[in-house]
Formats: sequence, structure tokens, C-alpha cells
Amino acid sequence: MNDNHRILWTKDLSISFGGLVAVDCVNIDVRRGTILGLIGPNGSGKTTIFNMITGLYIPTSGDFFFEGESMLGKGPHEIARRGVARTFQTSRLCLDLSVIDNIFIGMHPRQKSWIIDAVFRPNKLAHEVSDAHDKALFLLNIFNKNLIEKAGAAAGTLPQIDRRRVEICRAMAMEPKLLLLDEPSAGMTPEEISELMEDIRKVQQASTDITIVIVEHVMSVIRTITDHVVVLNFGRKIAEGPFHEVSHNPEVRAAYLGKRGH
Repeated sequence: MNDNHRILWTKDLSISFGGLVAVDCVNIDVRRGTILGLIGPNGSGKTTIFNMITGLYIPTSGDFFFEGESMLGKGPHEIARRGVARTFQTSRLCLDLSVIDNIFIGMHPRQKSWIIDAVFRPNKLAHEVSDAHDKALFLLNIFNKNLIEKAGAAAGTLPQIDRRRVEICRAMAMEPKLLLLDEPSAGMTPEEISELMEDIRKVQQASTDITIVIVEHVMSVIRTITDHVVVLNFGRKIAEGPFHEVSHNPEVRAAYLGKRGH
């Protein structure tokens, strides 16, 4: 694939913890403007790959590239500033803070005003705060208009689906080029999952330059929302392609979907 057509790729990406090889020589190409699904059974290395791509883990060997530049050895904040944002399997919201304050936290990597501005350039700080407030409401409106009415509510009072929405809005507040979603539908009902997937599609359509990689166990999500799928098992890539192809792969069925598939 031409480098201009891909935003992220890994080259023999590997990591070991003691004697355990968690990810073994994985090569993934993520095409710009698409939604890629990363699937596999528990322990197959999906979240570990996210942790390496975002700088939380340092690969044992191999490399990964974002917009043509090696990110190997770069810290989480540096990678975030370049345009990579993520959500986590478990909620990382500050439950006592309001919805809009949680989104403000996501804007921190793009912050331009600091303590010295509060003292000597208060107008600059006030302008940035006003812009941040407008941007937060804009994101909530794109994602789900009903969230605007809950902007001042504590995040801990929200139902699970709205917490996930706020987490994704917070990640979007970083103005990412690449958004990594780690099991966003966890703990939701089928109806809520369907709603959330529609919201994610709306976000992508509203931001034509954003690319999404999603880790999911719910195959209806992967079938509905992704353009391309990569399948892992025991830390190795065992298949890739459109969902309808990989879902009929015997090795994938045995490893993840079960003998009869979904």
C-alpha cells in the first residue's frame, strides 16, 4: 500500500513480558479515512497493540509508523500531540466532574495557555476557555444532541451508553487523526450498541479526515461498521480482509467465531 494511503502501519511489531510473547511480529496497515476492526479472543494481543501504538508499552522488537514517522520510543503525550487518541476498555471518566469538564480534559494536549497567561494575559486565557466550551458543545451535538442537555451533569450520573459517548467525545476533543476505540460497546444492551455504532458513523462522516481502529467482541458491530478486519490469535495475525471473507476463514472460526460462526 502506498504510504500516502495509509496513516499507521506496524512492522514486525512484537512485545514479550518475561517469557510470554504477547504480540509476535504483527504487521498491520491502516488506510486513511477507514474504520478497521481488530478482533480476536481474549488474550490475543489487541489491547496490547493499542498500548504500544499509544506509547504505554515499549515494543520488544519491531517498529510502528504514524504518518510516515517512526513512533518507537516516543511517550504517550508526544504521540497524542501528533494526532493519536484512544478510549479504554474500562471507563476513565472523572465521575465527579461534569460532562463538559471531562471533555475539557481531552483538550489538554492542544492547550496553548498556561499559568503565566492567567496572570499576564487573562484575555488570551478567557478566549481559549470560551473556544473550548464551544468546541465541547459542538462535539456533543455531533455525537448525540441529547448530551447537550446533560453537559453540566456529573459524568457518574449518566447511563453506560452516555458515558461511552462522553469518552469518545473527550478523545475527539484532542482533534485526532487516528482514533482507537477499545471495546466501546462493553456492558451495553443490543439496542444501546446499535445506537452507539450509529453515533460513531456520524462522527466519522462529520470528520472526513479521521481514521478509526476499533477492538470489539460483538461481531454485529464489526460486520456493520468496519471497512477492513484484522484477526489476531495468540499474539499473531491469522487473517485480514473484509468481514464477510474473514468470517468464513476456518482458522478464524476455530479461534474466535466458533465452529458455526455468527
